[in-house]
Amino acid sequence: MSWRTVVISNSAKLDYQMGFLVVRQKEITKIHISEISILMIENTAVSLTAALLSELTKKKVKVIFCDEKRNPSSELIPYYGSHDTSIKIREQIKWSDDIKKAVWTEIVSEKIRKQAEHLAEYGLSEAQMLLSYIDEIKFGDESNREGHAAKVYFNALFGKSFTRSEENSINAALNYGYGIILSCFTREIVKNGYITQLGLFHDNMFNQFNLASDLMEPYRPLVDRTVKKLNPQKFEHEEKVEMLKILQQSITIADRKEFVDNGIMIYCKSVFDALNDKDPSLIKHYQIEL
Repeated sequence: MSWRTVVISNSAKLDYQMGFLVVRQKEITKIHISEISILMIENTAVSLTAALLSELTKKKVKVIFCDEKRNPSSELIPYYGSHDTSIKIREQIKWSDDIKKAVWTEIVSEKIRKQAEHLAEYGLSEAQMLLSYIDEIKFGDESNREGHAAKVYFNALFGKSFTRSEENSINAALNYGYGIILSCFTREIVKNGYITQLGLFHDNMFNQFNLASDLMEPYRPLVDRTVKKLNPQKFEHEEKVEMLKILQQSITIADRKEFVDNGIMIYCKSVFDALNDKDPSLIKHYQIEL
């Protein structure tokens, strides 16, 4: 099972050789592709061979490309992630509104629960308010408890003057972390044979990743935890490296300890089982390792 997150920060040439990613800089570094979960190309002065890109795609390695500001801007996604993609897409199209709303209700409830747990660690009284929101959630979250919870949560966590629309180091770190998590979810969706554009709740015609945006919601608080602890006064290379460490954090899911990256794989598979079997109770949620 792959587990490495590889970040290429400086000018380099990357190529493929006998199952290895070869990084050619002043020194040559070789990493077996089977160990790599995510490859992030942070520097625009990096060149890659077509042979390497082909092998990375075959091995379902998530490849993320950054822009000149070293922020994630695009990713490599294969056309076909599973041998039975055609039947999986037919299943996806047939998911009924009722089961999609039922699964979305479960996802939203778990997201708010994780937010409440996070606030409780700091002894913040708003944690109880969020738990009460869970009891108020209507089918499909028609009353938008998620939106109300988000406002209470971020104001409690970062101060009442904080808004997600501001340009500051905290929002830069949050956006960077969410981008990394979103990429992991798009990889798992494609790997399981589904398409990312057709979501459960998110339905933006300009969003290529509606389904990933849905599924990732309970994992957003993992990013929030890191940003809160980091409390970045700036957001540069060192802070980005800290954010990437989220994927190597330990969580408990399906009664065993896993890295977050592997936990996402288990969780996504359980969500698809829930949708296809029309049973939201099949969804496997994680517990944080404190």
